[in-house]
Amino acid sequence: MNQVELLSEAKRRRTFAIISHPDAGKTTLTEKLLLYGGAVRLAGNVKSRKSKQYAMSDWMELEQKRGISVTSSVLQFEYHKLKINILDTPGHQDFSEDTYRTLMAADSVVMLIDAAKGVEEQTKKLFRVCRDRGIPIFTFINKMDRHGREPLDLLDEIEKTFHIKSFPMNWPVGRGSEFTGIYDRQSAQIELFTGNRQGRTVVPTKVGNLSDSDIAGALPEPVFDQLKEDIELLDLAGDHFDLKLIAQGELTPVYFGSALTNFGVRSFLDSFIELAPPPSEKTTGKGTISPENEEFSGFVFKIQANMNPAHRDRVAFVRICSGSFTRGMLVKHVPTGKTLRLSQSRQFMAQSTATVDEAYPGDIVGIFDPGIFRIGDTLTEKSSFDFEAFPPFQPEMFARVHLRDVMKRKQFMKGMNQLAEEGAIQKFQLPDIGLESPVIGAVGVLQFEVLEHRLTHEYGLDIYLEQLPYSVARWVTGQDLNPKSLKGRGNLVVQDDEGNYVVLFRNEWALNWDAKNNTKVKYLEHPPREELRRERFR
Repeated sequence: MNQVELLSEAKRRRTFAIISHPDAGKTTLTEKLLLYGGAVRLAGNVKSRKSKQYAMSDWMELEQKRGISVTSSVLQFEYHKLKINILDTPGHQDFSEDTYRTLMAADSVVMLIDAAKGVEEQTKKLFRVCRDRGIPIFTFINKMDRHGREPLDLLDEIEKTFHIKSFPMNWPVGRGSEFTGIYDRQSAQIELFTGNRQGRTVVPTKVGNLSDSDIAGALPEPVFDQLKEDIELLDLAGDHFDLKLIAQGELTPVYFGSALTNFGVRSFLDSFIELAPPPSEKTTGKGTISPENEEFSGFVFKIQANMNPAHRDRVAFVRICSGSFTRGMLVKHVPTGKTLRLSQSRQFMAQSTATVDEAYPGDIVGIFDPGIFRIGDTLTEKSSFDFEAFPPFQPEMFARVHLRDVMKRKQFMKGMNQLAEEGAIQKFQLPDIGLESPVIGAVGVLQFEVLEHRLTHEYGLDIYLEQLPYSVARWVTGQDLNPKSLKGRGNLVVQDDEGNYVVLFRNEWALNWDAKNNTKVKYLEHPPREELRRERFR
């Protein structure tokens, strides 16, 4: 395929992630985008007590039971001649690692904000990651059908918190129970929603302008007067629309709506796909690579085992960055230098998959993983380079995993290795004991719950976790390292899967004391190999 054809295909792609604080409605919005995109006929609920119609992206049993998203999902569909790739991320801070890795595969981001709660802590953290990477950010202020804060106050908070300009693309008609529509500032049209508020199906609408008597007559006079007053104020005092600033991540288009009732979802989707950027060039250790570069390249940003429990499959999610992918093609696995044939390739609708024969920059392809892939691996046709290093996370909680039935040791080690390679937890071992009762590290306690659930239900194991009193981990380098020389006041010495020594400390004070009294050792926040790789991108 030549550069012109490649560029044409790349421009059809929109690959974006949705980020938010927990309970802001992220998975609900994702589900409604699928509904209006024609990918599903009936929208599911994040947690439905009266039916089994769960959200498409919450495919794990644990997600459906708890009503939370604990893993990123990939959802792909065609809409208005565009190929849409939605990366639905976990909102809970305990799964920040998964979210941050997924953001590496996104070309833009939809930031979801609760109209009542405003900007929340997890949203701030995720926004900083997007800002550091220069990702265009679109804002959807959700739950306008509930009592919340004034729209102007929300805009002011966004600008002051994130130090970014905002441009309301639409404006709510009414608030709370009186929220019945939106005013589109680009077309100067009012869209009123005439259906019920259950949100399972597409809602009917009535469209007109401010001078339309049918529109004015359908609204209470105070609501209509407030709308006209707000629009006049925005036109006089608001920021100007600037596509260049949006692309640079310095101005965020803002949309108001309700994902639960579907109010404003279609107009948001139509506007967003027009403004959102297609795939752009990516950073590598040898410069940047453009989507229209004819050589295939991509990187693994997620690994998931047991998406189909019946087949015990293992899938590596690959973001294509340049060239074209063809099923059965030979590629170079850069970390090992091995040549692989990618004969089993899939495209996704959460857990559901279909064979994909061709894919292009911006697309996400699932590749059967025999156990060779790791998160962050680069694939090319022949070149040797690495894409930008993934942001590493420091584990802050630790536990030992004990297997009650020693006859299932083989299954136990398989499950622990696979979940560690997915990035669900970080796995260590005691030098004197080896693989028995491994030590695991996590960012939050919910990761331990997910580990326990998955080992029990996916691998048929009976385990229990022993919480450990450590909160800081440091990889160590130096001459003649051995466990005895590293032991200090109450710390624990372990090894990672590559044999590097890691010291676990109870707190920062213990780390500082050890560093002061053991000057022959260098303490690193990341594994030595990762430290060197990251240096290449600085």
